[in-house]
Amino acid sequence: NSPIIPCNSLWENKIEDKIFYAVLVFSWTVYIWEAYLACRQRKIYRTTMHVPTELGKIMDSETFEKSRLYQLDKSNFGFWSGLYSEAEGTLILLLGGIPFLWKVSGILTARFGFGPEYEISQSLVFLMLATLFSAFTGLPWSLYNTFVIEEKHGFNQQTVGFFLKDALKKFAVTQCILLPVTSLLLYIIKIGGDYFFIYAWLFTLIVSLILVTIYADYIAPLFDKFTPLPDGELNSEIESMAKSICFPLTKIYVVEGSKRSSHSNAYFYGFFKNKRIVLFDTLLEDYSPLNKPGEKEPGTGEENEAVGNESKTKPKVRNKKQGCSNPEVLAVLGHELGHWKLGHTVKNIVISQMNSFLCFFLFAVLIGRKELFMAFGFHDTQPTLIGLMIIFQFIFSPYNELLSFCLTVLSRRFEFQADAFARSMGRSSELYSALIKLNKDNLGFPVADWLFSMWHYSHPPLLERLRALTGPKQD
Repeated sequence: NSPIIPCNSLWENKIEDKIFYAVLVFSWTVYIWEAYLACRQRKIYRTTMHVPTELGKIMDSETFEKSRLYQLDKSNFGFWSGLYSEAEGTLILLLGGIPFLWKVSGILTARFGFGPEYEISQSLVFLMLATLFSAFTGLPWSLYNTFVIEEKHGFNQQTVGFFLKDALKKFAVTQCILLPVTSLLLYIIKIGGDYFFIYAWLFTLIVSLILVTIYADYIAPLFDKFTPLPDGELNSEIESMAKSICFPLTKIYVVEGSKRSSHSNAYFYGFFKNKRIVLFDTLLEDYSPLNKPGEKEPGTGEENEAVGNESKTKPKVRNKKQGCSNPEVLAVLGHELGHWKLGHTVKNIVISQMNSFLCFFLFAVLIGRKELFMAFGFHDTQPTLIGLMIIFQFIFSPYNELLSFCLTVLSRRFEFQADAFARSMGRSSELYSALIKLNKDNLGFPVADWLFSMWHYSHPPLLERLRALTGPKQD
């Protein structure tokens, strides 16, 4: 007399297994696809040994070889770090790492007198432990990337002491933001009733707008030094250019990016009539400390004294000037301001919020499905935070991959449009030379596999941008 097992129970078990293994199979499918694309690009790095004819006028053989070796090292590193990350995620799922960490969180909160009914408290402990685990497992990879690859190719400007201090600071700031925001979000979901997804979406919208507003003024200065751009020709010309397109510029800052890396960048931020422009010191030819011979490399001064003689290094002297001339900087800013004038920033915000609303709506539909929790080892409880993790990270992964590709395609289109805007301002030749300089300074490799670039590149390849700048104007 064998026991009769209800059909519904068998069906539920099959559903749980199907969900679990479907998540694993899709994750590895994406990894294999990414590895295949990276393999195609690595072949380009290995076989393209000489400057192609069409690049002869814009890139010398020495820079070409440096960029080839740099990108090859980065690609090899990406393969091994990606394989580790995928294997780690798989083991966590197969060995029940998520329910185990949730159980440990419950034990820790119980020691402080908080029982299972204090789900939000347990969720915050779980989140802190998860981010701590992620930080520790990712630290060796980050150290290798910074002090082996970036150091080898002349980009790293940090000492080990500065790096570790910075990492601790980032972790602390992240927790100070993440934990309160998460607790409020979970509380809203708990008390929101049938329409909690609307309130949760509005809350995340408000938080994101606040963070964008305060980031450069209050968060970024915790890590980098921001100073106003000194009065002079460049300052006056930036203000004049902003005024010509009605850009409500209030301040221009220079950020001391050179204390970390010699990579360069520029961006603007702020809402409504309170816009600010930020320029990396490494972008400015006349401002970058890396162009001043005999000076100590940023990050090796006072910081070295704090960590002892072991971290002291000789100052690095660069043989070639880095950064762009003032006209080229103005052309780069013309491109960035083009994103604002053409509404790209607003369009990206709208797309992001439409996606966020859709995800919260689908989360509301799926959160009551017990089989989703059971598939990942939660048979007795259905914590809201775990539901967010399962649905947003695992169940939505096919949608997230598709959306990411579509946004990459859209981003490339926006970049072409912003280049065309700078060209319409009469800065075509300056942007042309600036793109070449920035590509050289950052050791960008100008030859790309078409499939790899189509899937990954949020910016068009250098040659395509240069051709667009010199070709016939297009709407």
